[in-house]
Amino acid sequence: MTTAAVPTLAVTLGDVAGIGPEILARALLQHPELRERCVPVVIGDADAMRRGARIAGLDPDAVRVIADPREATNDPALIELVQTGPSLGDVPVGELSAEAGDGAYRFVVEACRLAKEGSVDGIVTPPLNKAAMHMGGHAFPGHTELLAHEFGVEDYSLVLSAGDLYLFHLTTHVSLRRAIDDVTPERTDAVLRLVGAFAESLGRSDEPIGVAGLNPHAGENRLFGDEDADVLAPAVERARAAGVNAHGPIAADALIPQAVKGRWKLVIVCYHDQGHAPFKAVYGDDGVNITVGLPVVRVSVDHGTAFDIAGQGIAREGSLVLAMQRAAELAPGWDHVWRTSQASAGSPPS
Repeated sequence: MTTAAVPTLAVTLGDVAGIGPEILARALLQHPELRERCVPVVIGDADAMRRGARIAGLDPDAVRVIADPREATNDPALIELVQTGPSLGDVPVGELSAEAGDGAYRFVVEACRLAKEGSVDGIVTPPLNKAAMHMGGHAFPGHTELLAHEFGVEDYSLVLSAGDLYLFHLTTHVSLRRAIDDVTPERTDAVLRLVGAFAESLGRSDEPIGVAGLNPHAGENRLFGDEDADVLAPAVERARAAGVNAHGPIAADALIPQAVKGRWKLVIVCYHDQGHAPFKAVYGDDGVNITVGLPVVRVSVDHGTAFDIAGQGIAREGSLVLAMQRAAELAPGWDHVWRTSQASAGSPPS
């Protein structure tokens, strides 16, 4: 890893047809306080980045192409960028595009390569568009699964975070029907290990972990399904026997409001909307998306490409600024998160 006083972050450009370039321009040129916490290096396309700066009402000449993140000066008046692939400056804004989808994929792959070789200490991701990425020939459900593939990991979790609340997901970008099938004993055990390891790495190994029920009322003694009793409850007992302070399953409509009020700091939900819908309703731009289970910290905005407002110069950069702040905060200790999670899973850290 780099040895700078502050971590170097690879910030991917996302889908260039969306709001990523304009919010990134605002984040980097209008928030100089970020430079005290990290060295942000954009992984993307210079022409699309310059267009984003113009859309945001900022100087496109602030974009400076560098060959390697280690060349970055961290000048708050500059957007320092590693060019990745051909120019995407002519991709229409606000429209699905195979070119933009392929570019978003390339940016993430390059960020992973840089992280694996130790040129950057973390990855921050503005939004990509899943349909565009598929059009570009890359059939990943989203960022999280692409990152897991690039780093060769199987036990990982999408984690929504605001303040000291962390919301882990058993399943994410799959249909609700498949999500129910994917809530297996093996997957539940793996995520409970990840959460326990994450808590330990934060120095909070005794922190209670609340596990949300899959069915209404956590199954209501099997009246509303057997999964809570047959899958989740035994997994909680196995975790407790292994020293993880897990509790549940607890009815989600009780657990999530309690977590918002501070009763729970670590929560596991069963499927995408069980976590995302209440989280976004409460926290909005104050939330970020963290992937736990990777060897390098990755933090993302908690919103999409917003094609409906892309190019209008009205998109807010708050979630991206928060994502960079959180990545800078977590990066110095992430190796411990990674090693603890690997040791907990019973496989040696690399």
